[in-house]
Amino acid sequence: MALSIDFIDETSELNEVDYDLVENLLNFASQKLKIENNSEVSITFVSNERIQEINKEYRDKDQPTDVISFAMEELGEGEMEINGIDLPRVLGDIIISVSKAHEQANEYGHPFSRELGFLALHGFLHLLGYDHMTEEDEKEMFGLQKDILDDYGLKR
Repeated sequence: MALSIDFIDETSELNEVDYDLVENLLNFASQKLKIENNSEVSITFVSNERIQEINKEYRDKDQPTDVISFAMEELGEGEMEINGIDLPRVLGDIIISVSKAHEQANEYGHPFSRELGFLALHGFLHLLGYDHMTEEDEKEMFGLQKDILDDYGLKR
């Protein structure tokens, strides 16, 4: 496996099948995108209330959202690069609202597993620097997302 994924489920709603899906999908994506082996990512599954707190604190948006990513590779103020030391690549943290995933799966008429995979991949691509702030960036990110999900077998 290319990725080392640390799962934290604050909701206690997910099971091994859910974890396996996310782990296998993100490893599939990492191979397609040629991400270094042993790269690390953390995924936390939370409630709508918790993701709303995080969204308010970090993005100044007082509402629940489906997924938030915190990339670790962007150097913050006062941080410095460590060269010459062979450390695993730490990509960052993905936070997913399980409640929102259920809501959106129902809304879009597809299985919870498809929505969970979509949100995990969406967050993962953000960690890799993809974004959808401009129409061009959105086209690139959403196209890549669709290709990976389709190739993996998680079609709508």
